Amino acid sequence: MEARNAAREGDMSRFSFDLKATDGRARTGVISTPRGDIRTPAFMPVGTAATVKAMLPGSVRETGADILLGNTYHLMLRPTAERIDALGGLHKFMNWDRPILTDSGGFQVMSLADLRKLTENGVTFKSHIDGSKHELTPERSMEIQRLLGSDIVMCFDECPALPADRDRLAQSMELSMRWAKRSREAFGDRPGHALFGIQQGGLEQDLRGQSAEALREIGFEGYAVGGLAVGEGQEAMFGCLDYAPEQLPADKPRYLMGVGKPDDIVGAVARGIDMMDCVLPSRSGRTGQVFTRRGVLNIKNARHMDDPRPLDENCDCPACRGYSRAYLHHVFRSQEIISAMLLTWHNLRYYQDLMVGMRTAIAAGTFAAWQAAFHAGRAEGDIDPL
Repeated sequence: MEARNAAREGDMSRFSFDLKATDGRARTGVISTPRGDIRTPAFMPVGTAATVKAMLPGSVRETGADILLGNTYHLMLRPTAERIDALGGLHKFMNWDRPILTDSGGFQVMSLADLRKLTENGVTFKSHIDGSKHELTPERSMEIQRLLGSDIVMCFDECPALPADRDRLAQSMELSMRWAKRSREAFGDRPGHALFGIQQGGLEQDLRGQSAEALREIGFEGYAVGGLAVGEGQEAMFGCLDYAPEQLPADKPRYLMGVGKPDDIVGAVARGIDMMDCVLPSRSGRTGQVFTRRGVLNIKNARHMDDPRPLDENCDCPACRGYSRAYLHHVFRSQEIISAMLLTWHNLRYYQDLMVGMRTAIAAGTFAAWQAAFHAGRAEGDIDPL
């Protein structure tokens, strides 16, 4: 197995982060990996089960994505990490030759509530698929992610839902830091691959600081702000991001997990975040919610029934180049598969265009003006009905 993995990975000695420019607290740079560069700020489409729903891998790349996210919990259950490894690793399995980040599985396991049991060693849980029993520990999470062959690996942590009392947050954070150390030890020496630590502590600034200090002492190739976007609301999340990213090393990538809506993303970048992921653009595409420069529209609404115009006159995605709102309304209401394909493509393209706009503005020192124009466009609302 070791020989096969070494041959598959080839020259995997290169992983680095080059911070190119800052504007206020906003940052732009490049994460270099053996499988390609990741331009930051970066949005990672979510490929939960080794696929971004309704999209071909090449189509996801065409939207501008440099990296995808895969889900350890779902892949370990089906088809299993061992099967993916035997078939050549996750990149080959899903036909995506660029970087992949895998989460640790911790968030999904913690959300199982009555189906899991938490101990110092890890978590035992029952599969949501067939009820079979499994155990996920820091060591097992690292093993699964190694078998998958992901380029960026997340350490195993506990993510409590908010709101939570301070004692619960402190105990959870301290356990996550012990698990972070075990994850680092189990990760081993894997040139070209990166392990990211995850800061916890809820909305308590001092707990966040203690977590950051513990992670710095262990040492990681990147750092995530975890435990947000779990029910606390945008104001509270931004309040935390006003200090949390700056508690982490400035020379490493900073990743905000599970975020989010376009204005969440812009606000996070303004506060020093480099990487984000969320299922929202793809999930919304399948349910008829469309993101545009003038806000959000619902394609199922009757007002689009006779509208010959595109979703967004400034977008160059296939949905906007080749199809009218009237057609997209029709295929959505008819439950045609092409609806999910086109609307997902558009939403992912919109998110990647956001990233391009922010990277360009930060490099030019005009991020504040760009941010003001972004909010003004959304406040203006959708184009007037015919």
